[in-house]
Amino acid sequence: MAESSQPNLLLVGFMGTGKSTLGRLLARRWGRPFVDTDEVVERLAGKTIPEIFAQDGEPAFRALERQVVESHLPSSGAVIACGGGLVVPEGMGALVAAKGVVVTLFASAESILRRTEKRGHRPLLEGPDPETRIRELLASREKAYLACGIAVFTDGRTLQQMVDAVERIYRREAPSFRPAQG
Repeated sequence: MAESSQPNLLLVGFMGTGKSTLGRLLARRWGRPFVDTDEVVERLAGKTIPEIFAQDGEPAFRALERQVVESHLPSSGAVIACGGGLVVPEGMGALVAAKGVVVTLFASAESILRRTEKRGHRPLLEGPDPETRIRELLASREKAYLACGIAVFTDGRTLQQMVDAVERIYRREAPSFRPAQG
């Protein structure tokens, strides 16, 4: 499939906010490729994210995320779900924003806990009180999330309502997007 000249759509936000689910659906709807940065990181590393965290540590994982954004994303025409903490390190929000239209998905700590409990091992939520950890991480990341994308709250919304909201934002923002010149 030829790469579309339309800007990428990048979905950012905390784990469990619906980035991958929504991204896959939008990619199918729009006939575009879907990229999940966590999957690209795992391919590059040759191991799972929990293995990267356990064997190499979070700094190595964040370095791989930066490498993915800098060198392994399509320049246009894709729907991209970004890892939950990808935009948090210094400079990453701007790097992501230079790759396309960015929408940040938000959800309450309760919703995130409910969604992540269903989906397997999350290294950053290990410990006796994952809900408190979610609240701490959300508080520390909120400014970075808000700085790089237009916010969409997912609580109480159906998948179709989220699709509608993101499509409205994309239609409004895509015509004025200009990729960074490198």
